This record gives sequence, structure tokens and C-alpha cells, in this order.
Amino acid sequence: MPLMAIGYLSGTWLGALAVCRWAGVGDPRLAGSANPGFSNVLRLYGPRLALATLLVDVIKGMPVLWLAMGVGLPPWGLGLVGLGVLLGHAYPAWHRFRGGKGVASAFGVMLVLTPWVALCCAALWTLLAWRVRTAAVASLASAAMAPLASIWLAPEFVGVVMVFTLLVLGRHALNIRRLRRGEESGL
Repeated sequence: MPLMAIGYLSGTWLGALAVCRWAGVGDPRLAGSANPGFSNVLRLYGPRLALATLLVDVIKGMPVLWLAMGVGLPPWGLGLVGLGVLLGHAYPAWHRFRGGKGVASAFGVMLVLTPWVALCCAALWTLLAWRVRTAAVASLASAAMAPLASIWLAPEFVGVVMVFTLLVLGRHALNIRRLRRGEESGL
């Protein structure tokens, strides 16, 4: 499916790398958690660059999703395009398949496909990040809540959201191990 390939290509634009290059700071993959995402950029370079990273990762897949909606793809087809974005973010070919965890990109994809689910997940993420001060806990909980929220708010996308959730949870395997050992970095 050509739109899934375009989704993959858009997903490979890693916000953290672009923002850090533009700001003239070091590659976030070489410091901190070595993850090119919001949390690592926040810890390394502060909220301004982290928010710019978040913005890029959220919006980068939206144009191809709007195009897919415009051509009338069914929910499963839209899900494949969204999955392309997430796979591009998590496994970018030109970065040796070492990308981010996919939380912000999943939020952006869901903001287009299932906006109320995305907003519920964002509210939970924000609350947990504020209370627990650990991005991994907030990310894991909000990802796990997404399929449950979609049952109520976007039933036609339940299967799609479950696939997104499994990808995000799988990308957090190391974080889960660190959480079990009590070694996970805080925000």
C-alpha cells in the first residue's frame, strides 16, 4: 500500500534529531537514555527543545493520514497507514533501525484517527508524569488505556489501537526491566 510506505517515510523524521541539530546541541542518542524522544531531550536539554521534539513527532504523520482519510480508506486501511508512521519512527532505515519508542507519534496518529481516545490518553499521561515523575510509567499506562478507551469512544478502531499499543509496549521492554529493578530515570 503506497500510503503506508509514505507513512513509514514520514515517521522516519525523528523530531529529537532534527530539533537538536537545529539547536546546535549534541545528538540525544549519544547521551542520557540514548532514546531520540521527548523524555530524553527533556532531561538533556530542557523543556523548550523537548516540546519542539514532541511537536515534530506528533504532527509528522498527520498529512499522510489526512490524505488516507480523504481517499476514503476504511478503519483498517487507516490503521495500516498509521502503523507505517509508527514503524518509521521506531525503526527508521537510515538510522540503522534505531528510533524512538513511538509514544508521541502514536498520539499524533490517534489524534487524527481517534481524537477522543488520544486526548484521554494524553490526560492520563500528563497526570501520571506529574504525579509519578517517570515518563515510562506514564507512557505504559496511557498506552494500556488506549484500547479500553477506544472500546467506548472509537469502537471501529479497537483492533487498530490494540496494534499501536502492542508496538509501544514492546518498544518499552527495557524500561519495564528498569522499572522492575527500580533503576528507571525520572523526568
